[in-house]
Amino acid sequence: MSQQSMIDRYTAGERIIHWVTAIAFVLLAASGLAFFHPSVFWLTGLLGGGTWARVLHPFVGVVMFVAFLLIAVRFRHHNVLSGNDRAWLGRIGDVIANRDAGVPPIGRYNPGQKLLFWTLLASMIVLLLSGIVLWRPYFAPSFGIGTIRLGALLHALSALALILLIIVHVYSSFWVKGSMEGMLRGKVTRAWAKAHHPQWYEATRK
Repeated sequence: MSQQSMIDRYTAGERIIHWVTAIAFVLLAASGLAFFHPSVFWLTGLLGGGTWARVLHPFVGVVMFVAFLLIAVRFRHHNVLSGNDRAWLGRIGDVIANRDAGVPPIGRYNPGQKLLFWTLLASMIVLLLSGIVLWRPYFAPSFGIGTIRLGALLHALSALALILLIIVHVYSSFWVKGSMEGMLRGKVTRAWAKAHHPQWYEATRK
């Protein structure tokens, strides 16, 4: 495919931060599930075994949060809902059925991606704060048992929410053919951009 038919979607730095976040998420989800139930304790092997997994889990959590925070700062202005976005959500049935006629044009991200972005950020903030409460031996001794129990509950619930959200994110990236190219190679076809993100496509031409 000629370079003229491609358009830049993400820089190398943006893709690196994304994949650091993704790798950290996999390590955290695996070790977290291992702590949750003995039948999958073998997953701690990804972080060097049970002891090392308990030591490294919170540090990897900080890495994931910082990496995603960099993403959030970089792309927050692209994820603000607009009037077109609300109209797009009102036509979500047509979007799912690939009936593009009458569907409002959208920018760099569609409303579903924007809602996912903010929900991911909220989940990670809850994970970070509850994780600090649970973090032994550094912070947990400063909190009472009631706070620690609440922290454990919030940590588990937000982790479950994050796992489900990431599953949706991954599925969507494969469902919309051509999306993965942007995060793997940094480029997408102009036809893809025009079809799925027409306002962003027009902005790149100015």
